[in-house]
Amino acid sequence: MIQSIIKSSGMFVPPNLVTNHDLEKILDTSDEWIKQRTGIEQRFWIDPEEGVTGSSDLGFEASKTALKTAGWKAEDLDFIIFATLSPDIMFPGSGCLLQAKLGLNSTPALDIRQQCTGFLYGLATADAYIKTGLASKILFVGAEVHSTGMDKSTRGRDITVIFGDGAGALCIEGIETNDKAGVLASSLHADGNLADALMTELPASNLPVRLPPDVSLDDPRYFPVMDGSAIFKKAVRMLPQVINESLEKAQLDLDEIDLIIPHQANMRINQALGKFLKIDENKIFHNIQKYGNTTAASIPIALHEAMEQGRIGKSGDIVLFAGLGAGLTWGSVIYKFL
Repeated sequence: MIQSIIKSSGMFVPPNLVTNHDLEKILDTSDEWIKQRTGIEQRFWIDPEEGVTGSSDLGFEASKTALKTAGWKAEDLDFIIFATLSPDIMFPGSGCLLQAKLGLNSTPALDIRQQCTGFLYGLATADAYIKTGLASKILFVGAEVHSTGMDKSTRGRDITVIFGDGAGALCIEGIETNDKAGVLASSLHADGNLADALMTELPASNLPVRLPPDVSLDDPRYFPVMDGSAIFKKAVRMLPQVINESLEKAQLDLDEIDLIIPHQANMRINQALGKFLKIDENKIFHNIQKYGNTTAASIPIALHEAMEQGRIGKSGDIVLFAGLGAGLTWGSVIYKFL
């Protein structure tokens, strides 16, 4: 049977480290306030003078690491999946821009816009392509540049302090094996009725003019808005449900999971999830304190670090990914290392 196996991973964050104390200089906020509410201590933002400024640029750097580790050349790829909410330009998609940076000229590339659940939707899509024989070697990339789209005034502080820039990449290959390994189960959901709980409204194609001339460029609708309370309540309710859904599909018990890697949106959400599931806190991976919320990049970056630290990655290890974000979308995927 063909199984979808993660051959390698890679990550990249820009060199511009921004601490909470740095933000204190430009916003009416404090290191204590940020850590208490989010668990974040620092994040990385692009430096326009460095030349690596677009999501596909960050994704390219992460991809080079993943490809080298897998022993693949870019020409080996059958498919590219690129997850982002912050594409380099309005269109074409960042997946095509990455494909060109990799020196390719015909490899299919697919962009997905699932925000914080981009990795979950992307991994499930890669698994479907592999198991139906449509592709054998897939490059998945989650990459975000949030920093250039934030309201860096006190008005936007609640959101600006949360987000960081970064990219994570995986090489995923279809392997013939009789072992129960690879993607064991996935569960994906969405509820567009709650779209306004986390969104950026402008520019918008549903208006006669996408950039309304009577709206100033510092209008709050040009920046992300979030109903933090609604997102928190939805996350702590829906994440345990979708985790149990995937466990049932995979015919596994929670105590058989070696590590849970949740989307790094808020340390408090992930800690609440652990308490609700009644599991050892050490079984939940956290790195939001170092990178902030990197949206589609957060889980692949966390997976890369967890593997580098030896917390996951040995044959037989089982990891559970879960997340909830804008859309609203939420989901979980269970993966077993071969």
